Amino acid sequence: MKVQLTDALVRTIENPAKGRAEISDTVRQGLRLRVYDNGRRVWIFEKRVKGGKKRKHTLGEYPSVSIKEARRLALEIENEAANGIDRVLERKKQAAEKKERDRTAKTVEEVIDLFVAIHLEKLRTGVTVERTLRASFAGRLHEKAIDLTEADFQSLIDEKAASGAQVMANRLKAYLSKFSKFAYKRKFFHDDIGRHLEKAVREVPRERVLSLAEMRSIWAATYSLSSLTGPLIRLLMLTGQRRTEIAALQWSEIDFERKWIALSGARMKNGSWHITHLSDAALAEIAIRRELSTGDFVFSSTGTTPVSGFTKIKAALLKHLPEDMEPWTFHDFRTSFGTHMAERKAPEAIVDRILNHAASGSAPSAVARIYNRAEFLEERREILDAWADVITGDEAEGEVIAFSPRRLARG
Repeated sequence: MKVQLTDALVRTIENPAKGRAEISDTVRQGLRLRVYDNGRRVWIFEKRVKGGKKRKHTLGEYPSVSIKEARRLALEIENEAANGIDRVLERKKQAAEKKERDRTAKTVEEVIDLFVAIHLEKLRTGVTVERTLRASFAGRLHEKAIDLTEADFQSLIDEKAASGAQVMANRLKAYLSKFSKFAYKRKFFHDDIGRHLEKAVREVPRERVLSLAEMRSIWAATYSLSSLTGPLIRLLMLTGQRRTEIAALQWSEIDFERKWIALSGARMKNGSWHITHLSDAALAEIAIRRELSTGDFVFSSTGTTPVSGFTKIKAALLKHLPEDMEPWTFHDFRTSFGTHMAERKAPEAIVDRILNHAASGSAPSAVARIYNRAEFLEERREILDAWADVITGDEAEGEVIAFSPRRLARG
């Protein structure tokens, strides 16, 4: 039966006693309403593709798909068919491509392995990023990476933030964004699903200057730690260096004759070589480890990998510190060193060299970079020796640091 279909007409059409019946629309040739004995009404459109086969398309059920919408969809398919576009064939091709992609798709673990080999192994923080990614995807490592979604990534961040580790959640967001970009460029993901992720919290730069009383309390508390972690924390306090640099310190990086640590640019945050003087107090801490260490690392419980677990170390320290002590981090040792030595008239430029802060201005020449490795070593020695006296309580009351005349001569 062919009629101009209207809502009023469709509502009056009776269901067939058995099977189905079809009513063709005279407005859009090829469009039919299929009526089933159970009351279902389904739109069907049939059209021959230019240079190809006649194809049948299901457009949806009435009334969810109205008569007007069915005619619009039919016209859209008709125009495509007139231009040789075969929707059925395209769907088959897409299904076959998806099947092949799924067959060859890499697992989450395989993509992480490639990310590590190609990208992370070049980075100083690569081990941390790798460990975080593997832990975050622990339950999904054997799933197809291509099935991951933006919602999956965001939920990992939100779960980390909900656990109270909001700053770590922000770090995870950064790691996932880089991982996503890497995977998308290599077609392991359909899309760069990490580009619109939200941070867990807005971080505000934090500067906490521990008072001398607080520094000395922490110093005293370190003697409650083990012969591994106690010297580690005391060396952090004595040198003002970054936690990662001292924790991964190797015996080959210590020059006992010159009394310094020499770290290559690959080990430093700013990529530059750095020399740190070792006071007698610092050498004493290293001597403890020299008697106990069996591997390349000064601070290691395994002999093959650097010490870790700073959260547990700090928790152990807090048991021996006043309960009302304001929150602090190991990084605050650096800020406190710089502040207290500046108060004792130590030149800011030399303190910055000790802390290995990146210099402002244009990049130095190759000659300048080599020279700067050893520049102001005498002044740095004087400051770090004085700092050792400060935090161990051996500083003379009212003491003023006297710097070498050659510092003034060099400006």
